[in-house]
Amino acid sequence: MALSVKGITKQIRSRKIVDQVSFEVKKGEVFGLLGPNGAGKTTIIRMIVSLMKRTSGEIFINGKSLDKDFKGALNEIGAIVENPEFYPYMTGYQNLVHYKRMSRKPVSEERLWEVAKLVKLEDALKQKVKTYSLGMRQRLGVAQAILHQPSLLILDEPTNGLDPQGIREFRGYLRELAGSGVSVLVSSHLLSEMELMCDRYAIIEKGKLIHIETMAETTTVKQDDRRDILFATDDSESAKQTVEKQLHFPVSIVDDTRILVSAAYKDAAVINATLVGSGCNVYEIHFEKKTLEDRFLELTNHTTGEENQ
Repeated sequence: MALSVKGITKQIRSRKIVDQVSFEVKKGEVFGLLGPNGAGKTTIIRMIVSLMKRTSGEIFINGKSLDKDFKGALNEIGAIVENPEFYPYMTGYQNLVHYKRMSRKPVSEERLWEVAKLVKLEDALKQKVKTYSLGMRQRLGVAQAILHQPSLLILDEPTNGLDPQGIREFRGYLRELAGSGVSVLVSSHLLSEMELMCDRYAIIEKGKLIHIETMAETTTVKQDDRRDILFATDDSESAKQTVEKQLHFPVSIVDDTRILVSAAYKDAAVINATLVGSGCNVYEIHFEKKTLEDRFLELTNHTTGEENQ
């Protein structure tokens, strides 16, 4: 495992900010850490990167214990916690050279340019960082974080302030990194983006881990799942009466040509056949898809902590 978190707890006086949290991140996986503000996500990340001490629990990075082999474990991590900071009067290249010199692992010039190409900054590397857009600075942050070839990249709210195009590009970079074998642990409040970005996710609430699931399990339509199914027909009133009288499914009219039927996925074929058999033309069938946001709201009780941890 790239990361193994075992029963970590952070207690301040009588208050447990993080309470017995355990999860694992596989090699080449993008793993999301979700939760309401104040749930403890950033506290967990700070404990993993050793910016905050744990009260109890163990953390292993690429099999190395953070307690028994501190330097070895930290060598396996690249991280951006909050906004990446650089020297604005220096070029992107000079900033990366500065970080290269500080690395405990040797970093070649070839590796520096390889990373710049990966985050698509090779053409801007000789420009001063003060001329960079926010998206370019975020990409430079990722370049700096993976310069020493870590097995685990940790990102806390990495898309803050990015425009839609920047977010989309950033998502693409993370998928490329995961494809190359780097594991990514990412925390974000943008659920729609996390849905597109992550392979699995964990939900933290009030300092406790309440759910872990793959994104496929969340969004895949199951045969017996009951959901709203939209049928576009030539006459919604006639279609509504047909479905209610013959099949007894709840139906609501959207407009003159569309109805919503509350039924299981597997029932759609029967509804379609019934409508067509009754003389109603069916032009479109659309299934309501369950989203990560739906699952998140279903599992959390929307309680906000006293502060954003």
